[in-house]
Amino acid sequence: MTMPTDKAHDPESRGLRLVPALLSLTVVSGLIDAVSYLGLGHVFTANMTGNVVVLGFAAAGAPGFSIPHTLTSLCCFLAGAATGGRIAVRFGSGSRRTWARGTFAAEAVLTAACAAVAFAAPGATATAYTVIAVTAFAMGLRNATVRRLGIADLTTTVLTMTLTGLAADSRLGGGAGHNSPRRIGSVFAMLAGALLGAWLVLHHGLGFPLLIAAIVPAVLAATASGRE
Repeated sequence: MTMPTDKAHDPESRGLRLVPALLSLTVVSGLIDAVSYLGLGHVFTANMTGNVVVLGFAAAGAPGFSIPHTLTSLCCFLAGAATGGRIAVRFGSGSRRTWARGTFAAEAVLTAACAAVAFAAPGATATAYTVIAVTAFAMGLRNATVRRLGIADLTTTVLTMTLTGLAADSRLGGGAGHNSPRRIGSVFAMLAGALLGAWLVLHHGLGFPLLIAAIVPAVLAATASGRE
């Protein structure tokens, strides 16, 4: 009779591994930025690099950009990241699986609340500020967690260094190209989320992309493991 291995009893190894989980969250980032940029006045709530640039555009008086919207997003993102940092200090030394699932669940609840507001009061000024503030906070919380998880090339919200690594470490760039599949997956995940999010925003409003963006982390909260 074959004895069970230690891995079979390790709760950290049960469920969806973190690499596909984070790729799924990268799709969500594309959805969230499609909602915020196309539906809420040219502001990002997941991509803070773009948001800093947008703030510069708004400060210069470029049409179509809002300083209040952009500052709301930046401040709420920082608040979420600070909260995520506190949670990481408190729980980061324990079960990786429990910690990641808790963060994914929090993101799901926050984004679901935004979807409910978007369905209930589309077009309202209060809806715009609520969605900007709450999604930015959720993205800050997630980014702090992903940063502490430390999985290479999967930040879930920005691709500049991912694309740099893809080119610089490729065979054309003199490297071995070992991480290329993960990097390429990250790029296409963001693209797919942005494409789906843009189509939904343009044809169905903000509620449906936000609902999808809530369902994905909810599923991950129930299924993610603590292993890469």
